Amino acid sequence: MKHLLSIEELSATAIHSLLGDALRLKATRGHHETPLTGQTWAMIFTKSSTRTRVSFEVGIRELGGFPMFLSKNDIQLGRGEPIQDTARVLGRMVHGAIIRTFAQQDVVDFANISGIPTVNALTDDEHPCQILADLLTVKELLGTWDNKKIAFIGDGFSNMTISWMWAAKRLGFTLYVACPPDYSPPASFLTKLNAPNVIITHDATLAAKDAHVINTDVWLSMGQEDQTEKELAFGPYQVNEALLTNAASGHIVLHCLPAYRGKEITDDVLEAHASTIFQQAENRLHAQKAILVALVLA
Repeated sequence: MKHLLSIEELSATAIHSLLGDALRLKATRGHHETPLTGQTWAMIFTKSSTRTRVSFEVGIRELGGFPMFLSKNDIQLGRGEPIQDTARVLGRMVHGAIIRTFAQQDVVDFANISGIPTVNALTDDEHPCQILADLLTVKELLGTWDNKKIAFIGDGFSNMTISWMWAAKRLGFTLYVACPPDYSPPASFLTKLNAPNVIITHDATLAAKDAHVINTDVWLSMGQEDQTEKELAFGPYQVNEALLTNAASGHIVLHCLPAYRGKEITDDVLEAHASTIFQQAENRLHAQKAILVALVLA
């Protein structure tokens, strides 16, 4: 594996391997190898972050490397320098790059031009690191996703849902996506996905019925905060106690955070499932360390 740019590009074998390494690194934290010793990794963030920045900085240091955080205000990219020029410069100076930005194509172009291992830490199209952490959490708490029903309640075509749909395609579990009609995946995407185990519905109750995993995310993604009219469509897609009465016994609730309590998830549901949700947040560290190890040892 030369880069981690999307779940779409990963095979089932690669996903299983990354999660196996993540479990090992989590179990041996503080006593494992340091393959990044002597390496500097650039963290290029044009979007703000808490969990992504902290987990990658800690992960790089625990693997022996040095993280260099670069916001859009720190580099010429924020003043209009083309991504290809930034890639050519950094490719000569650092050993790898972690990019959190808007356009997926910027991450793809950087990886192709820089010649160094590149990680997509979030774009508008995909959030692969988060989905790997989510799958790790499912594996830890439920043992497997095989023969499980996973429901995603909210925006049907966000970076989270897109990555979840590709994960379902690769791993074969049943995924229900419940979303307002105007926020459904386009037909062109579903044709490309070609996954009969991914079911799109506008009925949140149907999606939640007998689901082993109930997953949600903010209704307004980063950069959409001024689109308050969008929220009006999502009222029936809140994860609350009434919705969860339809879920399978022993179900878990996931939220990638940050959460807007009282919107996509109620305060009482988040608190009732806080141990799972914050285990999920911690798993960003372990999943991302597995990604870095895989890239270094490729």
